[in-house]
Amino acid sequence: MTPVATKTTLKQATQKSATITRLPLTQRNAQQANRRLKALLDYAIVIPALMLIWPLFLILAIAVKLDSPGPIIHRRRVLGRDGRIFDAFKFRTMYINGDEILAQYPKLKAELNQNYKLKCDPRVTRVGTFLRKFSLDELPQLFNVLAQDMSIIGPRIIAPDEITKYGQWGQTLLTVMPGLTGLWQVSGRSNTTYDDRVKLDMQYIDNWSVFLDIKILFKTIPAVMKGDGAY
Repeated sequence: MTPVATKTTLKQATQKSATITRLPLTQRNAQQANRRLKALLDYAIVIPALMLIWPLFLILAIAVKLDSPGPIIHRRRVLGRDGRIFDAFKFRTMYINGDEILAQYPKLKAELNQNYKLKCDPRVTRVGTFLRKFSLDELPQLFNVLAQDMSIIGPRIIAPDEITKYGQWGQTLLTVMPGLTGLWQVSGRSNTTYDDRVKLDMQYIDNWSVFLDIKILFKTIPAVMKGDGAY
């Protein structure tokens, strides 16, 4: 079960929001303009994409349902911009008794607590393995983008308790929405260390531009097709 936000996390989010309101007017205006531009790019991509791939959604939903008992959509509690917690949607890729399965593998459980990822996860279903390899399990997050909880391009989505792993950069992370894809996705995905993932997130935030988003978007397609580092 994903931990809920701690008091520290919520306090940090509040402090960050207070800092944002104290920014100079010109800087606040620039920040708002960038957010509107990014939202426009998101909608320009997501709306046509959903119209084109809805049959794929239906096929994947049926595959998930037939493969193992349980809901089709998994809701993951994650941390968004300004510390707001929301449900990120994914096609379910695990057995519903995943905690019981993982309890039989103490070493894997310790690895999961350390890295928040498992290369060989016994909880993952057959269809789930395929979905994860090509990131198809994340397609429902397009609806998170429509709701502007997420962006097409951005830092990784993280659980609320993971913010402590970002240390002094945690406040910077909370200034932007997490992304469906990003530098981490096109730089080795789960083959990268956690520290490298943090650095990639900070690199993206520090160097953001529309052109960077477009560059990452075009790099995402071959990265997903190869399936390297996805698990």
